[in-house]
Amino acid sequence: MFKITSRRPWWYLLSLSVLLPGIIALLTGGLKPGIDLTGGSLLHLRFDQPVQQHFIQDIAAESGYPRATVQLTDLNGVLIRTETIDSENKSILVDALFERAGTGQELSFSSIGPVVGSELTRAAIVAVLVASTLILAYITWAFRRMERPMVLGISAIGALIHDAIFLLGLFAVLGHLADVQIDALFVTAVLTVIGFSVNDTIVVFDRIRENRQRHLGMPESERPSFEETVNLSVNQSLTRSLNTSLTALLVLFALIMLGGPTIRLFVTALAAGFLVGTYSSLFNLSLIHI
Repeated sequence: MFKITSRRPWWYLLSLSVLLPGIIALLTGGLKPGIDLTGGSLLHLRFDQPVQQHFIQDIAAESGYPRATVQLTDLNGVLIRTETIDSENKSILVDALFERAGTGQELSFSSIGPVVGSELTRAAIVAVLVASTLILAYITWAFRRMERPMVLGISAIGALIHDAIFLLGLFAVLGHLADVQIDALFVTAVLTVIGFSVNDTIVVFDRIRENRQRHLGMPESERPSFEETVNLSVNQSLTRSLNTSLTALLVLFALIMLGGPTIRLFVTALAAGFLVGTYSSLFNLSLIHI
């Protein structure tokens, strides 16, 4: 049996080393809201031949959109995000791109006003807060008769914060390095990861409750300590949690490779969140001992 709880400081140090770059990226403005959250226009083009990102960026800037962001996709596709523009100005921009970068076709064009974007941002924040509150209430009620229920509640909320900060920090780093923006799908990914993390944590908690009830029936001289019960329960849950996470990750990796550019960042967020959620539930924040 692995001695997991006795190595708790190492797990906290590992978490800190993973979270710190993301926290620095968050504090330095790396998290970049997309048009879903701020308002703007999204133009998706496909060229008949390969194009360079900086060349498309230069054309957009010369056409009056110096703050436009350009992202290359599969099959010579290009995503261009700008401030909100109308159909006439969009046509002028498309004509300039096809004239200088080569022929192609327009795949899609959409715009979201700043009012809609701000409403989506507020709704996303409220959704995360409501979900966290309901999860805390459920865990408090479900484990109310267990020894040290407050420790379990703190652990579950700690796991949520740990996983959410990791995901936000990861995309803040990607925002610095690759100009990646977050959108409504990213908010969906964060909520999904929160739910997955809590599910994994509750499995461990339930095993702790079963083992502790059995241990409390033993003579006091033979009764394992609370920390020993936690260590036993985590070891018993280890294989199940790893198998469940691995199955989900295999599907997500297949979607990353084959699912296309429109959902790639969303699936990447899910995969990263599932991975860190499994770790935090088994090796880190579910092992708080007071």
